[in-house]
Amino acid sequence: MKRVLIITYYWPPAGGGGVQRWVKFAAYLRSFGWEPIIYTVKDGDYPITDPSMEQEVPSGLEIIRLPILEPYTLYQWFLGKPRKGAMDANFLSQGKKLGWKDKIAVWIRGNFFIPDARFLWVRPSVQYLLKYIQKSPVDAIISTGPPHSCHLIAQKLHAKHKIPWLVDYRDPWTQIDYFDDLNLTPIARKRHESMEKSVLDECSAIVTVGQTMADDLKSITQNRTIVITNGFDESDRPEGLVQPDEAFTLTYIGTMNAARNPDAIWKAVSELKTIDHPLIQTLKIRLVGKPEFVIKENILKYGLENLVEFTGYVTHKEAIKFQNSSWILLLVINRTSNNASILTGKIFEYLASGRPVLCIGPTKGDAASILRQAGSGHLFDYEDTDGVKQYLIHQFGKFQEKKFESTTGQITGFSRRNLTEKLAALLDELCDISKNGIGR
Repeated sequence: MKRVLIITYYWPPAGGGGVQRWVKFAAYLRSFGWEPIIYTVKDGDYPITDPSMEQEVPSGLEIIRLPILEPYTLYQWFLGKPRKGAMDANFLSQGKKLGWKDKIAVWIRGNFFIPDARFLWVRPSVQYLLKYIQKSPVDAIISTGPPHSCHLIAQKLHAKHKIPWLVDYRDPWTQIDYFDDLNLTPIARKRHESMEKSVLDECSAIVTVGQTMADDLKSITQNRTIVITNGFDESDRPEGLVQPDEAFTLTYIGTMNAARNPDAIWKAVSELKTIDHPLIQTLKIRLVGKPEFVIKENILKYGLENLVEFTGYVTHKEAIKFQNSSWILLLVINRTSNNASILTGKIFEYLASGRPVLCIGPTKGDAASILRQAGSGHLFDYEDTDGVKQYLIHQFGKFQEKKFESTTGQITGFSRRNLTEKLAALLDELCDISKNGIGR
């Protein structure tokens, strides 16, 4: 069996979509002739934790954990935040208003933490892994980012040993929506851009989670780029019949912030409440996760507090139970400049649940394309209050008729097993190219 070294900062007990992506790949790689070795941090500074994900890690998997010096410790001290409240590295994309301390901290982060706050992990990781590979050779290397410091580690290993190296882009680097908000000096901007270009040019191939991101990278590199999306795991799907909620539930799972504020939902429900539509009597809007204060402000603004249930963060397995029993699932694409490329892993689990998906986002983009391809779900523009309102009324009619029907559509290609097969085939190809000396 071939061995692949996977370099990732996010690994259980961390939670979130990035963790699920690689835990699931690791779970199925053995089926296709690859033994994964995980290299990650010890005691990472995770904004979300989900210890239950440990149960999904394959038994006997070799996991190497190396301590990391986190500059966010000083960062949080400067901002006056408690040490145990881990920093979310993407807070700039969440639409928050920044105070003067935040602005200084952002400037420091962009100009001194290059490419990100995990840059101090690169040197000790390279030193450790060079020795490890000498004793325990691997056939391929995968680095997944963000944090993009993981790619710098893999780059050094690739340069030394010429091992096939696959770069996985879960989110962009210099093309991310908040990059210009880092207030970079010309020198810092050039360092970010040159680092990214060297990574993308030198690796054996690039994987992105969506087609738009793959297209965008063409302006940086001519290297080969392959799309392998996130997906759903067949083993997570329920066995037997699912009992629907007694209430007419509209469920959102995940972090909801200013950039993901579904204003069209609040307006539509408010208008239905004004005319005393029957669905208001049984509607429950369930927010599972971490809604920020701005969301609660909007709910109060529209007088919907009695219709909203704040469930808080739950484990991945519990989240799937909420998905499966809800009448409608709400998906919101960030209202940002690069929203066409945003393809959250949640969309695939939503589709696999068989429940109707109400998506608020750009009508042209990766999410819209996936919904059309799957033949399930409806996407509405951020301002399409009337469209949302009519959709809720239509689905309420099914609720009254108790038509809890499955709408799984064409989603087989998005199963974690099938996606892992695609990944393994790519690794096999890269190894053959490296072995036979054929240029890519």
